[in-house]
Parts: sequence; C-alpha cells; structure tokens
Amino acid sequence: MLKKRICHLSTVHPLFDTRIFQKECKSLVNAGYKVHLIIQNDKDENIEGIYLHSLPKPKNRIERLRKLRKLAYKKAIEINVDIYHFHDPELIPIGLKLKKLGKKVIYDVHEDVPRQILTKPYLNKFIKPIISKMFEIYENYASKKFDAIVTATPHIRDRFLKINRNTIDINNFPKLEELYEPVKWEDRKNEICYIGGITRIRGIVELIKALEYVDTTLHLAGNFESEELKKEVMGLPGWEKVKYYGFVNREKVKDILKQVKIGIVTFYPLPNHVSAQPNKLFEYMSAGIPVIASKFPLWQDIVEKNKCGVCVDPLNPKEIADVINYLLSNNEIAKEFGENARNLIETKYNWENEEKKLIKLYKNLLDFEEV
Repeated sequence: MLKKRICHLSTVHPLFDTRIFQKECKSLVNAGYKVHLIIQNDKDENIEGIYLHSLPKPKNRIERLRKLRKLAYKKAIEINVDIYHFHDPELIPIGLKLKKLGKKVIYDVHEDVPRQILTKPYLNKFIKPIISKMFEIYENYASKKFDAIVTATPHIRDRFLKINRNTIDINNFPKLEELYEPVKWEDRKNEICYIGGITRIRGIVELIKALEYVDTTLHLAGNFESEELKKEVMGLPGWEKVKYYGFVNREKVKDILKQVKIGIVTFYPLPNHVSAQPNKLFEYMSAGIPVIASKFPLWQDIVEKNKCGVCVDPLNPKEIADVINYLLSNNEIAKEFGENARNLIETKYNWENEEKKLIKLYKNLLDFEEV
C-alpha cells in the first residue's frame, strides 16, 4: 500500500522549528506518512525521512511576502499531495488557492494573531486596532473554508470552534525525554535560566534589573529582537551576572537545563500573553526545575495550583528577585517544586499525548476522502 503523502508549509519559521519539524513532521513520519516540508533551507534534501523543498532566505519582510509566498505555492502544486498543512497567517491566500483546486488543507494557528498585532512595536499605535480587526475578519472568513484548524492552545481553539467545527488544539508540550536528564538536586548549581526569544515584552529588562538584588548567575540563551535592545540590556548593572550563549540548539538547551535550579518566564501582561502557553514554561518543567512565571490566571492554574513554582508581577524586578532568592535559599521546597513539575509533564503536559490527536486528525481526513 502506498504511503499517504502530505506537505507542511512555512515561509516564516526556521528549518528545525520545534513545533513543525521536531514534533509534527517527525510524528507523522513515524506514523507512516510520506512527509514533505516547504521551508527556508540551503538545498533540497531528506532529513530523518522528511523531504525538504528549499526556499531562499528573504532579505526582508516585503520580499518574503512577494517572492517566497509565490515560490512556496509553486512548489506545493508540483508536489501534489493528499493533505497540505500550513503554519503562517501570511499563507492563508495559498491555503485558499489549494482549496479551490480541491485539496485538503489544514491551517495551524500558532498564535492569536489579532491580539498579537496589538503588541507589534513597529506598527503605529493608532493603526494597530484597525489592522487587528481587519485581519481577524479575513482570518475568520478563510478559516471556514479549510478542512481543519489546528491550534497551539485551548484558548485559540475556543475562538476557532465558533468558525470551524473541525478545530482541535495540539499543544506545544515537550517530548518526555528530549530535555530531561536525571540529575541529583545537589549537583545542580545555585543558578537560573531564561531560554527563548529575547524581547522587551518578554520581560528581559526587568529580569536583568532583578539580578541586582540576587547572588546568582543567569544562563541566557536566545536571539535578541534588535541590536538596540541588546545594547540597552548589556548596559544594565545586572548584566555582569549573565552568561549569554546566543542562539543554541536543543542539545545545548538540555545541557543548560540540567545545570540550573530555576527557569524564568516573566512575559508582560499583554493580550497575546495572558492566555498563551509558552514552550519554555513546559520545557523548564520537563527538566524537573521550578518555574518563576508571570501572575496570569492560566499560568497560576498550571504553576501554583500544581506546586511547580511561583507566579510574580513581571513588571516588578524586586518581586522577581525576592522569589529567586526564596527558591535558591530553600532547597527542599525548590526540589519538591521541580519534582512536581516533572510529574505533571509525565502525566499530562507531554507531546506523546498531543501527537495522538494529530495522527487521529489525519486519519479522519483521509478516511473521509476514501469513503
């Protein structure tokens, strides 16, 4: 029996994106599908059973929209598969074109984009609400036409369920063993970490200011959103307590997580954040360390109700520092929080549970096709 052929598309995300490549595409390969991936890369190649169709790296956002989108559509048509699964809002027009050709199309919604638009620093504050509303109307219109909507969180799922009944959440929870290495608590350093994209609205300035009140080292990994922010942050007194790695691969992430005693995720209280489920929150938990997170109701339900860490005001450096000091000076409590976090990952918040939903969705779409 011939393998069913499917194609994932992204003009925005990097090749080894955690959700697209490491989780969804690999899981589908393991489930017996022939998986194609159209994405930015230097060449066409096969990596771990995933057939890569390369897109050039664009010079800017305008070139990406004008050239890469057309090229991605051309390649998608040439591949001619059973299901197309796209990951970027800017690819909605391609999704609609594929539907007109009679193809099955899945829209994977990583973010609540209308709310995300409201936080974009490069957009005029008076224009943001207009663009946000216009995009939401367009996204809602298009989403009715797709065969399925996959969302990264239950909050986004609930929005799209009102538009398309075939909507499911497939959460970005970590793989059980990817970032976990059993380490004795006493072998960990009295240090902390933040791993991920480094932006102002993700709380980097307040975190570095908090270091002025603590005696520890912050392991910081990720790319800064701009050189201006990088210079500003490096000029703060707390920077002398930072070990900065730049962007790191998954193996290095694992290496950092096995050394430290706390993971930090103190995003600003913005519309797209308060209902988000950031990867790093669950990746810290998967490594068996407690979390210091923003005091949002959803995050409090995950972190504090399950005794996996402490939630703080992300805009208050002194409060962040006080909790860092508390956990670093109370080893038994921190250790217990870390153990609770790991147990929660093993029982609930893991990719192994989520991939079952993904495989079931594909099977249902293809079985329906064969009826």
